[in-house]
Amino acid sequence: MDFIQANLPYLLAGISVGGQYALISIGYTMVYGILRLINFAHGDIFTVAAFFAVYLSATMPLIVSLPLTVVLTVVLGFVVERVAYAPLREAPRMSIMISAIGVSYLLQNLMWYITGGLAKQYVTIPWISSSVTLWGTTTKMVTLVTPVLTIILVVVLVQLINHTKIGMAMRAVSKDFETAKLMGIKIDAVISITFVIGSFLAAVGSMLYFSNYTAVTPLAGAMPGLKAFVAAVFGGIGSIPGAVVGAFIIGISENLLKAVGLTAFSDAFTFALLIFVLVFKPTGLFGEATTDKV
Repeated sequence: MDFIQANLPYLLAGISVGGQYALISIGYTMVYGILRLINFAHGDIFTVAAFFAVYLSATMPLIVSLPLTVVLTVVLGFVVERVAYAPLREAPRMSIMISAIGVSYLLQNLMWYITGGLAKQYVTIPWISSSVTLWGTTTKMVTLVTPVLTIILVVVLVQLINHTKIGMAMRAVSKDFETAKLMGIKIDAVISITFVIGSFLAAVGSMLYFSNYTAVTPLAGAMPGLKAFVAAVFGGIGSIPGAVVGAFIIGISENLLKAVGLTAFSDAFTFALLIFVLVFKPTGLFGEATTDKV
């Protein structure tokens, strides 16, 4: 009991950051499930969402700036898909992957140019940013809100995928891209909606993450983006429940390492876990083995 009491702040922080990784990770896993593409620009979209919030909140009230941040992030994700990925639909997979890397560097350099590389202080969101005491431990309200909100959003997303026409189309495209096209499914619309959903979740994750870690720089989303990608691979890329479980495991594990004084190894652990999973279970915890058609 004393051990739990002493390490409760780390456990709460781990659950919170795990939820934030999960929201980013879903974007990776959904895009891969349909396009078989690692969207390397996803972590940068997460960072751009933070800059949207910083600049918009400086000129308008939060009740306007925060919803507008989500809308602009969704539009950005849609535009990236239309401009950088849609024209390469029939191109070799390597071409679209190189395009994704190019978009990532383009967004990073635009952020450097606009901000001058200076760290910006993230906006203080009422209630979410306030402190709360739980079992003798003081933490931010966002730490408690994040896992609850993450689970709610994931449940809504799973219901959408399993019980709506667009969800049925997404599942069909992820199973067999060519056959889905021949059956009249509007592939471009399905892919665009996938990017829209991923960008929406990245915007929400950005608000939660930067409410805790308030310094926003052009590279601030690089490490959370990489860890979210590892979570997607660990859980089984293409599986939404797998991405969520993987994200929580990584978030909790890295914070427990900090609790025992191994802070310097908390990031290294994430990537060591990736290597371990790829060696012993390449498809991840919930991934399905695939076979190539002849």
